[in-house]
Amino acid sequence: MTLDDTDRKILAMLQANARVTNADIAREVGMAPSGTLERIRKLEERGIVRGYEARLDPARVGLGITAFILVRSKDGPGGEGTGERLALLEEVQEVHHVAGEDCFVLKARVRDPKDLQRLLRDGIGTIPAISSTKTTIVLETVKETSRVTLSPPDDRPVLG
Repeated sequence: MTLDDTDRKILAMLQANARVTNADIAREVGMAPSGTLERIRKLEERGIVRGYEARLDPARVGLGITAFILVRSKDGPGGEGTGERLALLEEVQEVHHVAGEDCFVLKARVRDPKDLQRLLRDGIGTIPAISSTKTTIVLETVKETSRVTLSPPDDRPVLG
């Protein structure tokens, strides 16, 4: 299945404001609210819309430090669940299995340097397959988004 212009408009509106009403979406795309709701349900069923969440300001909830952590693992390609274990750490927001010298890139949010030290020592450091880490602390975030660019339609199908 591919995404048509209507799907793209619906997705753009949901990305801009997940609380937008079905009636507002229907009005914008020129469909009946029932048809719009059915489109959204199909986008959810296909896994294109994975969920809805509130975006919080990390600093305002006490998480003043963002860190990117490069992780090397001894368990090689395919690993023995190292990525899954890293994903279980509460402070870790993202786990990416990557190509190159390192095996994983993590994005973590913590309160302060002591909290980061605890994550490295008592969280990541307790996973037996981890051989080393390299941490970069963010000084300022210029741009951060989870929005996906919705390209114009073409002949390529959307997976799912």
